[in-house]
Amino acid sequence: MPARPNILFLLADQQRYDAAGFAGNPQVRTPHLDRLAEDGVRYTRAYCPYPVCTPSRYSLFSGRWVHQHGGYGNHVTLAPGVPTFPRALRQAGWRTAAVGKMHFTPTYLDVGLDRLTLAEQHGDGRFDDDYHRALRQAGLVDAIDLLDQRAEYRKRAPDWYWNSCGAGPSNLPEAWHTTTWIGDRALELLEGWQGGGNLAVVGFVKPHHPFDPPARWLNAYDPAKLDPLPGWTAEVPAHDAAKSAGYFPNRELTPERLRGVMAAYYATVSHLDEQAGRLIEALKRKGLYEDTLIVYTADHGEYLGYHHLLLKGNYPYEPLARVPLLVKYPGRAHAGERRELLASLIDLAPTILKQAGVEVPAGMGGLDLADSRALRETVFLEFDRGRYMARSERHKLILAREAEGCFFYDLERDPFELDNRYADPACQAGVARLREAVVRWRLFDAPLPAYLDERAPVVGGSNVPAPGFGHRKGQAEYYERACAEFLSAHPDGKPPSGAVQAD
Repeated sequence: MPARPNILFLLADQQRYDAAGFAGNPQVRTPHLDRLAEDGVRYTRAYCPYPVCTPSRYSLFSGRWVHQHGGYGNHVTLAPGVPTFPRALRQAGWRTAAVGKMHFTPTYLDVGLDRLTLAEQHGDGRFDDDYHRALRQAGLVDAIDLLDQRAEYRKRAPDWYWNSCGAGPSNLPEAWHTTTWIGDRALELLEGWQGGGNLAVVGFVKPHHPFDPPARWLNAYDPAKLDPLPGWTAEVPAHDAAKSAGYFPNRELTPERLRGVMAAYYATVSHLDEQAGRLIEALKRKGLYEDTLIVYTADHGEYLGYHHLLLKGNYPYEPLARVPLLVKYPGRAHAGERRELLASLIDLAPTILKQAGVEVPAGMGGLDLADSRALRETVFLEFDRGRYMARSERHKLILAREAEGCFFYDLERDPFELDNRYADPACQAGVARLREAVVRWRLFDAPLPAYLDERAPVVGGSNVPAPGFGHRKGQAEYYERACAEFLSAHPDGKPPSGAVQAD
């Protein structure tokens, strides 16, 4: 193994733990990731620390729980002084770069990555990033994504968007779909690797909604042949309906509509799998694969019909809280192993640094996943800024200040989390154990306040917009005009796939 192994970190967005072939799902095709799983370790019970994009990502980079870094929500900044694994690697001499979706504020925030080539989705990052500048230069518009992601566009979305829950073919040619574009840029980055000491973080937008894969991938899945995943219920449980009506109305989610979403969701996963395969093949061709640490995971999961829910934004049930996690260690150490450890995304930062032989900074928690003796009795998750999940081998506690927001599940007898035993006298010892675990976990940590600094230090590079936000006006005006033209051309029915160009 070289003194400085290379590190390839592949990060999906909103992929539930079982939406892959290597996870035992026979209906979704992920041949490249399946082969990676054969060469690595599959962590079958990995959990996100917060089921929202940015908080989870900041925890992933820092090895800290969200209350320890203060990044509550998608429009926040990682506080200065919080250590990250890219920064520790950079200080130790690694060349660090990232491609794709990072979801930072400011968009090109310096978290220890020397170069950022970005394709963002949420918020104003899409008016700053490389991808949307390139789309504009090509006269293209990611119209379906705009309708889904921006409130000012979503309120004008046609019936076909609502009736399909945003599932259908992309309006962009495949070469311009975010998954392909990110794969292309990441491949260019890996082609420049020589020897060891390189880190590449590749963040894919998908399978996050909208569910708009290229037509070629969508056509590979027949909705009629897909079965709802375990946990689908005929209607929304009352407590879930009371918490949130859903981004798309959950009560209106029919089995037929769900199958359409599943086909598109699986298609986006298969498309992503192909891009991951291209990157892995490049490492093999360059003779770098054996000694490269490769991580594949997601920032959080997706309900995909569980409890009659779609997307996220409700309670941290298993499909939302759990994520896929593969680690291919240098030299294929532990190849093919399956570990049932209660893992968390906060474990990745110390694991990566220890594999690199770099000292783990003070304040960075988590387990070393490479250590077969690693053990965690309880894994935690935060949500809604002040609510918690504690999950042991058998039980799960969802804890809130109000009693109606508290749940206790015996996952052995009730794997689909439908029988709340929180008030059951027979379960009070189990409730107390997990409640005490939450108290011990939080005992010495005063929660940091949310931190936001739009002008925090950013990375260098000719692709990074100049200080200030003057460039956003032109971008917003272009996409407003281009999306209006798209809606005018496709007022009724599902839009066809292919390029939609603005004048």
